[in-house]
Amino acid sequence: MSDPEPELTARERRAILRDSIAVGVATGVYGVSFGAIAVTSGLTVAQTCALSLLMFTGASQFAFIGVVAAGASPWSGALTAALLGTRNTLYGLRLAPLLRLSAPVRLGAAHVVIDESTAMSVTRDSTAAARVGFWATGLSVFVCWNLATLAGALAGEGLGDPRTYGLDAAVGAAFLALLWPRLRDRRNQVVAVLAASVALGLVPITAAGVPVLAAGAVALLVGALTRGADPTEIPEPPHADPHHDPHHSDTDDSDPHQSDSQGPAGGGA
Repeated sequence: MSDPEPELTARERRAILRDSIAVGVATGVYGVSFGAIAVTSGLTVAQTCALSLLMFTGASQFAFIGVVAAGASPWSGALTAALLGTRNTLYGLRLAPLLRLSAPVRLGAAHVVIDESTAMSVTRDSTAAARVGFWATGLSVFVCWNLATLAGALAGEGLGDPRTYGLDAAVGAAFLALLWPRLRDRRNQVVAVLAASVALGLVPITAAGVPVLAAGAVALLVGALTRGADPTEIPEPPHADPHHDPHHSDTDDSDPHQSDSQGPAGGGA
């Protein structure tokens, strides 16, 4: 029989909450750009806010807006967003044995399984710490992202024609920013080149949205054929120190209860 896990001290809980909320606020503010871009791409304020409330995954939301703004049907945009959202399923598989939540609670937790909440959970040493990091980060990102989406949508509504300010290119720029961290892996670099080549080749001969779906199919095919682990799939904690040992405390080992939690965000985002 395994020994029960020690409970979190008040100092450890405060440290995890501090780091998680800092990451949540820093990430959530990015929702301003999504709100503005979505409205200037043709969505109403209500539709934009509904996307953030119900979809709540930044890369998929930007992909949906990009496809719809290009003139494709909403169904093409939804399928593209769903393809990108499949990575959250992998996060869930990693988090399930770590968080050990009951079935009813998992239904709610699934909505906040995102890059940031995963990163702030998988580096913890105990289930209790992982749960605090997961819920604090996921909920703070959710609240800040949706408030920022509303602010951005209201601001974007007054901008008028997005081409006047160069915002017609903002969707592609934002999506490239989300994609960039994945290109640290050699296989992902090859996939990016192949997918971009297929998409560019199909642009002159297919309807809007089809090139994006075809590029996604290239990535799925490569993944099915190679089956290798993607080192970028589980996100790294924001501003994590690669030389830091999460199992080692900087305080005196003789009194483990005096150690402060070494949050993966290092005190802020």
